[in-house]
Amino acid sequence: MPEQPTTLLAPAYYHASVAEFLSATDHVVMGQMATNNQFGLDPEQKNAWIAQLPILRKALKGITGMVYLEFDVPRLGSRIDAVLIAGAAIFPIEFKVGETKFVREHHNQAWDYALDLKNFHKASHSAPIFPMLVATGATRSESAWLPPHDDGVYPPARMNADGMRTLIDQGLAMATGTSLDSGAWGNSSYQPTPTIIEAAQSLYARHSVDAISRHDAGARNLGVTSACVEGVVEDAACRGRKAIVFVTGVPGAGKTLVGLNVATRKQGADDSAHAVFLSGNGPLVAVLREALARDEVARQKRTKPRAERERKGVIMNSVKAFIQNVHHFRDAGLRDAGAPDDHVVIFDEAQRAWNLEQTRNFMKRKRQRPNFNQSEPEFLLSYMDRRDDWAVVICLVGGGQEINTGEAGISAWLDAVREHFPSWDVYVSPALTDAEYAAGHALDAVAQCKNLKKTPDLHLAVSMRSFRAGNVSSFVKAALDCDGGSAMSQLRLLSAKYPLALTRDLTTAKRWVRSHARGTERYGLVASSAAKRLKPHAIDVRVEIDPIHWFLNEPNDTRSSFYLEDAATEFQIQGLELDWICMTWDADLRYEHGAWKHFEFRGDRWTTMRQPIRQKYLLNAYRVLLTRARQGMVIFVPPGDSEDHTREPAFYDGTFQYLLGLGIDQI
Repeated sequence: MPEQPTTLLAPAYYHASVAEFLSATDHVVMGQMATNNQFGLDPEQKNAWIAQLPILRKALKGITGMVYLEFDVPRLGSRIDAVLIAGAAIFPIEFKVGETKFVREHHNQAWDYALDLKNFHKASHSAPIFPMLVATGATRSESAWLPPHDDGVYPPARMNADGMRTLIDQGLAMATGTSLDSGAWGNSSYQPTPTIIEAAQSLYARHSVDAISRHDAGARNLGVTSACVEGVVEDAACRGRKAIVFVTGVPGAGKTLVGLNVATRKQGADDSAHAVFLSGNGPLVAVLREALARDEVARQKRTKPRAERERKGVIMNSVKAFIQNVHHFRDAGLRDAGAPDDHVVIFDEAQRAWNLEQTRNFMKRKRQRPNFNQSEPEFLLSYMDRRDDWAVVICLVGGGQEINTGEAGISAWLDAVREHFPSWDVYVSPALTDAEYAAGHALDAVAQCKNLKKTPDLHLAVSMRSFRAGNVSSFVKAALDCDGGSAMSQLRLLSAKYPLALTRDLTTAKRWVRSHARGTERYGLVASSAAKRLKPHAIDVRVEIDPIHWFLNEPNDTRSSFYLEDAATEFQIQGLELDWICMTWDADLRYEHGAWKHFEFRGDRWTTMRQPIRQKYLLNAYRVLLTRARQGMVIFVPPGDSEDHTREPAFYDGTFQYLLGLGIDQI
């Protein structure tokens, strides 16, 4: 048997049959791993490999299969120490060399590796997965596997070096399905769907969008849309043109990811097409900035262990230049009559830009400009138009996402182009004609523009957030449109892959999300900002969360979403997401006699909300909240209290019966 392993095609530092691995010397195996380690081999990693290899050899003796060492997991930005493919089973193995105890952090790490393979690695979708956590200094091992979850992933087994073989043999005996092609397994496509935080971290670290996005035929490839937008940028630069691009998509389709991809690829200060990512969503900006800074600090510790640590503040300053609040960008244009430094600006959630009235009132009150007479889109375009060479404005547009007073919708951008910047090139998605984007008359008017170009690649039609079922947004839309038949059809399509439950007991709801989350999967409470009578259930939406702590901190922090004590409203969670959501539904939005009724709580009672625009904002708030979960959701509708005139059971019963009638399982 030759010592040199087979040619590496898989994303692993080492890949060979078990027989080849057993016959190869440590020198050969480690030489191959060191060659493929792009970060360089530090002493700590070398010593870990030296300790792991003999343990693996002992555990795998006589087994037929393939072994992958340091298997790449792009979405998580890390590598699995070892993966054994044998028979019908997959064994991801995480070593903790010298550890004598099993800690929660390591257990979650083993969970995350197994779940990532199950959800995003094509050849692993149907196979049973047996994650193993090996603390080499531990004195005990678990003797048997716990029962698997519905998707075929077993809870990680904890063991010492001597306990590995027993559990591998048990797993092989339990995996009775079709044997895997162990050689082809490593070359199978990896199609991850990262959270927006994971995506931002990966892109900021100079990974491509193709490396962290799905490629299945059913979803519009994010790479195609990103390439389309980048093509517009390159064309504008070459021809000295100014252009505006509208990227549309359903909730969770990846619009923000497209924008971040363009911004990171044009991030360098020496890039002639320097880009900046702008958002008026304060929580999103704060969370992404903090997440990028934390990740960059951690990355420097991993890749430059001897280098002087850069202070987090220095890193944060760099991040702030990349992601900015749109209002700060606007104010820079007010202070300075010159052109912006950036050639390319990406406006996230462009439909939320302020209309003329809101902008004028703000300028009069806060900026002492009583004669200001431009909407926010018009002023921002005029600022970019100051450049005498070229510029590109990229508008990321969500449908049915306007949730606050003064948000103009996309029509304000189209009106500004038609009336004030007719020479600009306009690139639109054909989907912009859909009623949910509220382009209305403005799109009809700009349709006569000679520079208008309709480009199908600018629309993202399938939700990437809910990777288990891409039609969650379709179900939510139908339910909120009171289209019961369509909602039931959509629910039947997603129910097998996307758990959805309904309850009238909050304790049961919290237990449900906790029981479904595995590893570091994140969960939390959400509620409408108008849900003022959830307070008896210890949910007070008047107490604002700190989104940085809520979205980023660990389970032992009472400020984090994991504690299920503080609820995020539509304002804090729009643009972000969790794996599992506990949606709490108050009496502000009620289903009565086949239609939604809208209410607001004033003083000591509910009053009817009569303004159509405010009704729209309330319905959109629920649309946002119901589309935040990546993997599943439980909806809590309170039972009410007949002795409390603000929580009469009738306020809630119609909503509960409507949702139950759609087919949502009651727990």
